[in-house]
Amino acid sequence: MSISSLLVPAILFFALGMFACIVKSDLKFPPDMHKMVVIYLLIGIGLHGGKALSTSNMADALPAVWAALGFGIGLPIIAYIILRAIGRIDPLNAAAISAHYGSVSAGTYMTAVAFLGGIGVTYEAYPVIMLAIMESPAIMIGLVLAGYSRKILGGAQKGEKGMMKHLMIEAFTNGSILLLFGSMAIGAAVSEPSYHKIEPFFETIFMGALCLFLADMGMEAGKRLSEFKAVGLFLVGFGIVMPLIGAFFGLVVGHYYLQYSVGGVTLVTVLAASCSYIAVPPAMRLAVPEANPSFYLTLSLGCTFPFNVVVGIPLYYAAAQYLAGQ
Repeated sequence: MSISSLLVPAILFFALGMFACIVKSDLKFPPDMHKMVVIYLLIGIGLHGGKALSTSNMADALPAVWAALGFGIGLPIIAYIILRAIGRIDPLNAAAISAHYGSVSAGTYMTAVAFLGGIGVTYEAYPVIMLAIMESPAIMIGLVLAGYSRKILGGAQKGEKGMMKHLMIEAFTNGSILLLFGSMAIGAAVSEPSYHKIEPFFETIFMGALCLFLADMGMEAGKRLSEFKAVGLFLVGFGIVMPLIGAFFGLVVGHYYLQYSVGGVTLVTVLAASCSYIAVPPAMRLAVPEANPSFYLTLSLGCTFPFNVVVGIPLYYAAAQYLAGQ
């Protein structure tokens, strides 16, 4: 793995955004730009995946669905056990943090797509299905762990049953999930001539929009660097070790169970190693108000996301190459 593997415009723009924050630059993006770019990127990913799936056998996608559900359920439980047994983190904070590590980061996935595109590596269409599926199970497991934690602490809330139902519905109707599934359905349904009409907007300029997104995320991650003292040395270590644990399972599942190409295994590994910073934080803020938001936000944006973008993606690609014997 050479240093040139990191010289991808998307990664460099992330570094630029972080550097701008570190040197206290007055660089700022318009307040609503982040949401607009995220919506654009999610639609672009969904359309591309749906178009690829339209020429694929849907029965072949079922293993990816089962793998996504396995990651979404299993990884939060592993994270919770590590936080409680080794880190001695209190139950409610452990539950809130764990949900983030069973979920996915669309930004990390998009960066991995840019990385593979930059080096000319192809990949299967099915990981985008996993991206759309993994968000909800992780939120649900986080809610279950939070309920279990409250029983441990003996402080279950009276209205918790109604809140649980509300959050279950929210997990399925989350905007990012709707955009991904809806865009995939549209991409699979439209004819080839119709798709070509929107292709320049959603594919040709996709990487440019991704650079803007990552520059903004770099500034957000830079803001979290000063909060590392608050989260403690163990949690900072957890923010790096947990992605590697997820990556191990991603490599095993992607290579041996799903039997994908090097590019496909890399994307599956990135999904298993990523940490949510868009859908899960609001859900945990509502469901687990006792948890400290600075813990899970600092870990997701200030630790795990930068680690995956700068170090993790090239590392996971190299590991996928090794398994494939390349």
